[in-house]
Amino acid sequence: MSHHLDSPLARQDIRLDITDLYVFRGQTGTVFAINVCHSIFGPIPVPGYHPEGMYEFKIDLNGDAVEDITYRLAFDERDKNGKQRYIVRKLQGPQAADPRAPGAVVAEGTTGETTTTAGGLRVWADQAGDPFWIEPDVLHAVGHAFQDGTTINLSGWDPARAKNLFAGHTVYSIVLEVPDQELLAPGAGNRRVGIWAVASLATDAGGWRSINRVGLPMIHPLFTQYNEDLGNRLNAGRPQDDFATYGETVTKAIAGVVNANGTAGDPRAYAEKVAHRFFPNILPYEIGTPAIFGFAGWNGRSLTDNAPDVMFSLAANTPVHLGIGKESVTSKPSPTFPYVPKVLSQESRQSAA
Repeated sequence: MSHHLDSPLARQDIRLDITDLYVFRGQTGTVFAINVCHSIFGPIPVPGYHPEGMYEFKIDLNGDAVEDITYRLAFDERDKNGKQRYIVRKLQGPQAADPRAPGAVVAEGTTGETTTTAGGLRVWADQAGDPFWIEPDVLHAVGHAFQDGTTINLSGWDPARAKNLFAGHTVYSIVLEVPDQELLAPGAGNRRVGIWAVASLATDAGGWRSINRVGLPMIHPLFTQYNEDLGNRLNAGRPQDDFATYGETVTKAIAGVVNANGTAGDPRAYAEKVAHRFFPNILPYEIGTPAIFGFAGWNGRSLTDNAPDVMFSLAANTPVHLGIGKESVTSKPSPTFPYVPKVLSQESRQSAA
């Protein structure tokens, strides 16, 4: 799984469990999208978005792993029709890193409806099809290998029978499309930014607790499937502290698998290079360009990029294939806003299966 059910804390209320972060070029600007509240969890007592939580897109403009812009969404309780009102705030400068800062209200709306501001910002939030895919046997074999320092054991696995664990499942999406000029530092020619997303919950003491933090995909499936304490800790903290805090743990895990594979003369040196790519855990993107998360490099992440193959193979220093791809998703993404897959009827899901 990308970030589905990725830690004990996130599983306590999956309305705050971010499954994936996507950043790509949209029709009118740069698109930021996260998914939460996934149906793979099972029956959900109260679906949608947590009314005591906040959902944030963090944007670093200068490469120091500190947010310079934050777009923050907060939702009301569900009404009798299951709709939720929301407010979008923009925070800049020092306020962008302050969970208590009020920011400026830039949009208000209701789930299921597209909100467009006079400045061109667009927002949509509601239930959608899950665009992610994973093969469960490969997933678990990868988790065991990086926990135990072994090769990825797929000896009993038949790629011809590969299946998508998330086929037919749904999520609740938050999609924000921002005009490019809002994301460029004044007077700067740099269009390269870094993005991560955070879901936080209000505490009884009046503060905020980070429940889930997502930058690059697949970090948790690689390193926390069988180390749940690490999963909780990775979801907290700040990107600028990532390598100092987790770099050695991740380096050892990668070096163990690479050593078992015999694919590098110095597994430790290879592992350190990869750990420096993984941390700080931020998704890079060049404003105004097509997104691609691939072997040649990372530039945002589209709704159809094969992140598992890329991240598993890079970490193991050997090819790892799921045997499935974007064709295994039941409902396909759209080229038009809000871009995320529609929720299909039961009949449509069965037809697509």
